[in-house]
Amino acid sequence: MQPGRTVAALALVFMTGAGAEAQTLDLSGDLSLPARWYPQSPAFPEQRSSTGGLVAEPTLYWETAQNTSLTLTPFYRYDSADAQRTHGDVREAYLLTYGDWGENFWELRLGLDRAFWGVAELNNLVDIVNQLDLVEHPRDRPKLGQPMARLTISGDWGITEAFLLPYHRKRTFPGPAGRLRSGLLIDENALYESSDEERHVDFAARYSHYVGVLDFGLSTFAGTSREPSFLLGPPSELQPATVPRLIPYYEQIRQFGIDAQLTTGTWLYKMEAIHRSGVRNLLGQKEDYRASILGLERTVYGLFGSTRDLTLLAEWHHDGRGHRAPTAWDNDVFIAGFLAFNDVAGTELIAGILADLGHDYRAVNFDLKRRLSASWSMRLESIVVVSADPADLTYDVRRDSFLGVDFTFSY
Repeated sequence: MQPGRTVAALALVFMTGAGAEAQTLDLSGDLSLPARWYPQSPAFPEQRSSTGGLVAEPTLYWETAQNTSLTLTPFYRYDSADAQRTHGDVREAYLLTYGDWGENFWELRLGLDRAFWGVAELNNLVDIVNQLDLVEHPRDRPKLGQPMARLTISGDWGITEAFLLPYHRKRTFPGPAGRLRSGLLIDENALYESSDEERHVDFAARYSHYVGVLDFGLSTFAGTSREPSFLLGPPSELQPATVPRLIPYYEQIRQFGIDAQLTTGTWLYKMEAIHRSGVRNLLGQKEDYRASILGLERTVYGLFGSTRDLTLLAEWHHDGRGHRAPTAWDNDVFIAGFLAFNDVAGTELIAGILADLGHDYRAVNFDLKRRLSASWSMRLESIVVVSADPADLTYDVRRDSFLGVDFTFSY
């Protein structure tokens, strides 16, 4: 079922089933005014050096009856430069019902929802239920709403989640005028390994629990990959006749994953690892592979006797395919510091450096967040590319530095 039809079906369920008066009706959300400036000269004639826009993401929560509610979160972005970045989505539109089952607790969600798995900061290998909305941000990993039936059962023995995923969402990519785009244009029409195409029914499950200071999760997925490989297609009318375009190709895959976090005082030890089968490598050959993330985090409370807290983080991202991996995270190190001022304005400063150990790529990022009033907040962010390797598959995506500012009204 397509996302728009899912929303209509849920609305019909509530219109016909709301015999009891609604107990709660709550509207909240964000309205943002973002802008970006790119100091490097555009690599392609369609691109601009600056862009602005508008982002709206309201959330309606409606408790229709005891133990039953509806959550609706539409999303819309207008971008002044990239027509592909101007887009709308339904992030959430699900019916939630829950109750007790003996000594256990159960929860069922039907509709469009977002799920998050993993413990790492920069990237999450195990997180595979939702599709990335890649035109939104290169690192924040925003997600498209995923049609699903999601059953959660929890007790003293842990938490089990099971997902039935009847429809696949294609990944979004910047358009010809978008910055942070690939050198070759990406076709909007995707190909699928399965004859059912986007209507293939996928399955995912996760079990999570803790033992003393160790929190862990075990997950599995079988179905259409959220991360496409690419095939060379005929040239686009927007490029020279000798330049091919890229056609996304979604394989049928199986993935087994584990994520864990060990907490010892002010130290956190993090790990994510997956084994994935059924995907193509950079040479176009199917290759089963393993990938992992190892992380270390330490928080210093009351820095130099002040009210500020400093968290230091280091992560290593590794893909067992090495240079055959069609991903940016084949052999990368990320080191960052998170400074929480613990003031009334909730000021947070993040500074980090990302280094690709396989290519000559170095980038420094800064991120400042602060509340301006009870309703307004500001985010100032920058990614400064110190060096980029033309031999890197992701060179065109990674070459651009940018400075961005975002003013958000929350209600």
